[in-house]
Amino acid sequence: MTTSRPLDRTQRQAEIERLVVDHGSVKAADLAEQFAVSVMTIHRDLDELERRGVLRKSRGGATAQPSGVFEASVNYRHNAALAEKQAVAARAAELVEPGMAIVLDDSTTVLQMVPHLRDVAPLRIATNFLAAMKELVTLDNVGLMALGGDYDPQHDAFVGLMCEDAIASIRVDATFLSTSAISGPYVFHQEPRVVSLKQAMLRIASKRYLLLDHTKFGRIALHKLGAVADFDVVFTDSRTPPEHLAALCEHARAVEVVEVPDHP
Repeated sequence: MTTSRPLDRTQRQAEIERLVVDHGSVKAADLAEQFAVSVMTIHRDLDELERRGVLRKSRGGATAQPSGVFEASVNYRHNAALAEKQAVAARAAELVEPGMAIVLDDSTTVLQMVPHLRDVAPLRIATNFLAAMKELVTLDNVGLMALGGDYDPQHDAFVGLMCEDAIASIRVDATFLSTSAISGPYVFHQEPRVVSLKQAMLRIASKRYLLLDHTKFGRIALHKLGAVADFDVVFTDSRTPPEHLAALCEHARAVEVVEVPDHP
C-alpha cells in the first residue's frame, strides 16, 4: 500500500525510521512500494539512516534488531522490554544514597534509573551516554561528569580511548550497567570497544551492579564482558524463564528478581 501523498526526503526518512523501530526490520522493496519511489532511492535513504546510527542495512532491507556481532540501534532499544527495564531500574536505584559518586553506562536499562535519582541528591554521576546526560542536567544537586570521546550515533554515546582514559581517572562508589547477552557464568556484548568501556567502568567501582531484563537470556553476543560473579548483585525481572533464573542463581553472588506488573 502506498502512502496517501508523496513525502519529501526528510519526511520519508523519518517514516522509515519509525517503521524500523516499530517492527525491528524492513524490506527495501516494500518501502519502495509504500512510498512510491525507486528501490535505489530507498537504498540511499537507508544509507543515510545507517550513517546516523538509526539502523544497519541487511540483505534486501534494514534492521534495528541485535545479532551476535551487532547491538540493536539505540532507538530500538529505548522501547524494547520497557516495562521490565523500568521495574529493574527502579529497584537498582534504591541502592543509591545521597553523597555517592556513581557511573551509569550507555544502556537503555540503566537510563531508566535517572528519574528515581531526583530525590537522592546530592550525587555525582559519570556517564558516557548522551541520553542520560540530557536528563541528568535537569536534576538539581546532581553533578554530571560527562565522559567524552568519539561520539557513536549507533549507541548515542561516547566511546574510544579518550573515554577510557576519562573513566580510568576517577573512582566511584558504584557502577550500574547492563549488557546484551548472558550465557551460563558469563555476560557478553557484541562490540569490543563497548566491552572495553564497560570493563573500565567496573574497575573503578567499589560496588558493581548488573541490570538484565529477561530478553538478555538465551541470546548470543560475540565478546565476553566478564563473569556473573564479578557483580555484587544481578537484578532481573520476574518474566525471566525459570531455567535461566536457576542458572543465574548458581553463578551469581546475589540475585534480585523484580516483579513486573501484568500488562493491562
